[in-house]
Amino acid sequence: MRVALHSILKPETEDRYRTDHAAIPDDLVASFDRLGIVDWTIWRSGRDLFHLVDCEDFDAAWTALADDPANRRWQAFIGPLVEGFRTDNEGSTGLELERIWSLAGQSHAHTRA
Repeated sequence: MRVALHSILKPETEDRYRTDHAAIPDDLVASFDRLGIVDWTIWRSGRDLFHLVDCEDFDAAWTALADDPANRRWQAFIGPLVEGFRTDNEGSTGLELERIWSLAGQSHAHTRA
């Protein structure tokens, strides 16, 4: 499953966030692997952060991360830079991405025809 998350940085933290989030701790990478999080990419525009998460079961992973010691340490470190996640939903409801179209996919289809 693929979900999209949106979070907001606190004012004047963009540079520090970029530096501090250049890599996450290895124990958190191991937790992600154990919980079925295959990939997590973050893009930034101003103070807005856009997360694309590829995982087996987002709700189960998100719940497990709440009690994960590696994630708790990471959140204590990086969390003070972030206002929080923006969502109107509980869990993955409304967050899962449905692929509608891609230029690469359309271009590839035309080259095969």
